[in-house]
Amino acid sequence: MSFFKRLFGRHKDEPQTEEEAQQEEAKVEQSLEKSRSGIFGRIAELFSTSEPITDELWDELEELLIQGDVGVETTMYLVDRTKDRVNRNGVKRASEAREMLQAEMVSIFQEYADQEESRSDSYPHIIMVVGVNGSGKTTLIAKLAHRYQSRFGKRVLLAAGDTFRAAASEQLEIWAQRTGVRVISRGQGADAGAVVYDAVEEAVNGDYDILIIDTAGRLHAKFNLMKELEKLRNVVRRKVTNAPHEVLLVIDATTGQNGVLQAKAFLQSVDVTDVVVTKLDGTAKGGIALAISQDIQRPIRYIGTGETMDDLAMFDAESFVEALFARE
Repeated sequence: MSFFKRLFGRHKDEPQTEEEAQQEEAKVEQSLEKSRSGIFGRIAELFSTSEPITDELWDELEELLIQGDVGVETTMYLVDRTKDRVNRNGVKRASEAREMLQAEMVSIFQEYADQEESRSDSYPHIIMVVGVNGSGKTTLIAKLAHRYQSRFGKRVLLAAGDTFRAAASEQLEIWAQRTGVRVISRGQGADAGAVVYDAVEEAVNGDYDILIIDTAGRLHAKFNLMKELEKLRNVVRRKVTNAPHEVLLVIDATTGQNGVLQAKAFLQSVDVTDVVVTKLDGTAKGGIALAISQDIQRPIRYIGTGETMDDLAMFDAESFVEALFARE
């Protein structure tokens, strides 16, 4: 598929070989199995006939997209864009319109990806990971640490900046042991700013390549949480110019539209650079990725594809859409 249309090495964590790209592509396709055999399988069937395009076809498409967690606004936008393309090209048959539907889906993903700035080559490269509790932040951090260390040979340091949630630091320490990386932690109740300060100092003085910072995600104290995130960002920025270099917003695909609403609050407090969609393999509504891209207005960077340390894939719009519609 289209992983090979990309230039390897655009990001420092992109697949460097054709084999790695193929493996990641296969993981994405596997993670979308429920979506492909459910809602998007029905959409593919809807556009597989040589029947004439009718108003009923567009109505059914709207209904299915909304059922697939694409969201009302994104659904209307997508259907209207597809209709316009179909009319401009004089397409009359449903089967001929499927490719145009897929192209419009890809364009939604690429609209914000095209605005993405090049990654900083500063060292240490500092990544802040944000999102509500339960979204998969800690697991993502472990996967990222493993990816940078095992695939690219980077020296990785972790910071246990979630000092509010019970056992958050302990969980990160367990993952750190499994991946063989060091973590800076002071335990529950500690000053998160002090933890992050120490971690940045250690990353700089210890000649680490990557520092990944965990953060709190309590929704019941939203105002205080957002102020805490702003404080951590400022601590990092005072120590390293232009840091954090990346802020990854983690969204749990299984929470659907509610997850999108929750995520919007983070945009107001931290300069989110990219989105990570986790637990996509646990939902039959893969359309949530379209809603995320349109509503959050940030590029999707990674897809969580499973439970193991290697179950993380770079997001590629064309490959993702092709996988949604692939025939079993």
